[in-house]
Amino acid sequence: MPSAAVTIRGLTKAFGRNTVLRGVDLDLPPGQVTVLMGANGAGKSTLVKVLCGVHRADSGEVRLTGEPFAPADPAAALRAGIVTVHQNINDGVVPDLDVASNLLLDSLAGGGGTFLNTRRMRAEARQIAAAVGLDLDVTRQVSGLALADRQLVAIARAMAQRPKLLILDEPTSSLSMAEAERLFALIDRLRADGVAILYISHRMSDIRRLADRIVSMRDGQIADLFESAPLDYAGAVRAMLGHEITEVDIAIPEQGRPVLRARGLRLRPESRPFDLTLHENEVVAITGLVGSGKSALAGVLYGLARPEAGEITLDGRPHAPVNPGAAVAAGVFLASKDRRSNAVIPDFDIQKNLTLPFTARHSGFLSLLRRASERVTADRSIREMGVVCQGPRDGIMTLSGGNQQKVVVGRWMAEASRLLILDEPFQGVDIQARRDIGRRIRDSAGTRATLVLCAEIDEALEVADRILVMSEHTIVGEHRNDGIDLGRLMAEVAGTALTLERTA
Repeated sequence: MPSAAVTIRGLTKAFGRNTVLRGVDLDLPPGQVTVLMGANGAGKSTLVKVLCGVHRADSGEVRLTGEPFAPADPAAALRAGIVTVHQNINDGVVPDLDVASNLLLDSLAGGGGTFLNTRRMRAEARQIAAAVGLDLDVTRQVSGLALADRQLVAIARAMAQRPKLLILDEPTSSLSMAEAERLFALIDRLRADGVAILYISHRMSDIRRLADRIVSMRDGQIADLFESAPLDYAGAVRAMLGHEITEVDIAIPEQGRPVLRARGLRLRPESRPFDLTLHENEVVAITGLVGSGKSALAGVLYGLARPEAGEITLDGRPHAPVNPGAAVAAGVFLASKDRRSNAVIPDFDIQKNLTLPFTARHSGFLSLLRRASERVTADRSIREMGVVCQGPRDGIMTLSGGNQQKVVVGRWMAEASRLLILDEPFQGVDIQARRDIGRRIRDSAGTRATLVLCAEIDEALEVADRILVMSEHTIVGEHRNDGIDLGRLMAEVAGTALTLERTA
């Protein structure tokens, strides 16, 4: 086994009375991908922030290529060769700058020059982009890029630093299958070049593709290490959770009356029209690759866009909301993906984050807020969603990522709706949090139709009564979640089934 690029011994970190890291011992060998698994709140993010200079450890030691390493700030960690691509995409890019400036941002920040040679900058940026297979106009502003392209820009920026240790935190959460494979190929090259890679993920497809070794973390400590081939994936999950994870047994209920009907719906001028019916007491999952049309459909139902053609009815009445406010008034709610950018209000506490869309429902005389009403709703939602916190007045940013996600989903489940749309409700959460959220979605589904959009097939299988597949902005498959032909479903997701139909 190669000597460690990074050696961690006895690392501890506490925030007030909350001890987050409890004597972490970990080696990260060069030329290997170490996958770090842990439930939300296990200490993964704090460990990463110590390594990249955001936090100082309270005790313990970190060595980088044999030398003591205690960066004073992220810039010092970057100079030493510790490069981190964070889960929140906007932590790795500056939206108001163009692609070239983002790719060269770290070298520009460290330089002493006053004048910039724009032509030379763009040429260098194109070389960096080409090295990672990023085919983008480097003069484009990052704010105008799709989410997946922003992620690739953040990764390309990291690659430009020639890291000794590359830390990737859920890097494929916004990438299509093709884009993820491009990233995997890049990781393979870096591994062959001797870079130590710490890969944080809960996606088994990523872990099976990349992992040389798996480290399971629980309650601020390393629970177990798996590095003998073949890797024990089930054992890694058990070590992460501290118990067996049971299979989800979906009992498909009787469909209620139709809530939403779409006929001849066309989302893009070039896409095929499709029909869709969603019923009360039914959870329908739509799966498909990034860009398949899932979010476009949600946008039409929620008043963010208009379809090219087709008719939609909600409880038998025409449904064509002109904006999200009109959709909410009609009983159509949307919990959007990417909680940090689109859902969580960082300056608000948990209670305000939970009740924000429905402030008017908690208002009394002269629109004065009835705090008691807000508190009752927040307490109920925290209890039902299983949010781990001290109380509803805690700051939202004091929560782990999984508990923040429970708040985001719970916000839209706290009030009655006719159609609840959940766009990637399990994004960036661990297996246990995913099960908690999925259980609450199903337990509360009786009086509405529920539409769950998820890129991961495993997530769809765990939550849905019926699974639809989208490709090229149309529905190409429908499956009752009972004895599903997974080969057929996966072919539909990849688009191969559609291709075969067209050539038959």
